[in-house]
Amino acid sequence: MLKGFNYPLTPKGKSTLNPSPPWHYSADFLDIEFWSEPSAVTAVLPAGLDPDPAANGHGHALFYDWQFAGENEEYLDPARYQYREFFLLVDALYEGQPISYCPYIFVDNDAAIARGWTQGYPKRLGQVFQTRYYAATGKAGPALAPGSKFAGSLTAGGQRLAEALVTLKEPVTDPALLKQRPIVNLLHYPQLAADKQDEPAIHQLVENVPHDLKIEQAWIGDGSLTLPVCRSEELSDLAPVRCGKGIRASMAYIVDDLKTLKDLTKGFSLLA
Repeated sequence: MLKGFNYPLTPKGKSTLNPSPPWHYSADFLDIEFWSEPSAVTAVLPAGLDPDPAANGHGHALFYDWQFAGENEEYLDPARYQYREFFLLVDALYEGQPISYCPYIFVDNDAAIARGWTQGYPKRLGQVFQTRYYAATGKAGPALAPGSKFAGSLTAGGQRLAEALVTLKEPVTDPALLKQRPIVNLLHYPQLAADKQDEPAIHQLVENVPHDLKIEQAWIGDGSLTLPVCRSEELSDLAPVRCGKGIRASMAYIVDDLKTLKDLTKGFSLLA
């Protein structure tokens, strides 16, 4: 019997890209609040999600420096289970309830791509970097202090797709400033059969349900984000018309479930 959670399925299951859940995550991250043209946000939403008129194009750009583990100390294999990530979340509504939707996301690790596709995140390969914080600070890095700056960048396909900067002001004392909307994604798997190419095998709205969330060393300040126009890319359609707060923090959580909200396969056609 072949074993594994993701491809490849093998006799021993050791070569699979990811162990079976639960999946444990820890990271340092940057979060930049921004507003796009509302029409650009509406354009990226799949069927079943509606624009949030109160949000007026509001979203978040996020850079993460991740460490991952299953149940067997996978973090001791850092070459395989460390990775960096950039993604956008835009505000939307599902059946009238506020949610976030992820239209674009980039990572630098194949195992992370496989986990993301399993959760409905449309991950692509990219090169993601962000300024790191070290307990022993000096001129090589910023302290967690007023005025310190943390930058992030994304490159994919030889093009610089995103740049960001967070300038710290003060520690976060109000936990409400860190609260995020539930994330709803589009889980999509196409079919290659000639007569089925416009009919995906899976096309569902799914809600991510992480738990045991912890956030530490959270600082808030000012954020800035640039999404340059690039050939064969649409990320810049969501370029900010203005930016708001920026956050730098550390976090951890566990993923072991996914909630299916709505099956959109019936009646859906890529040619419609």
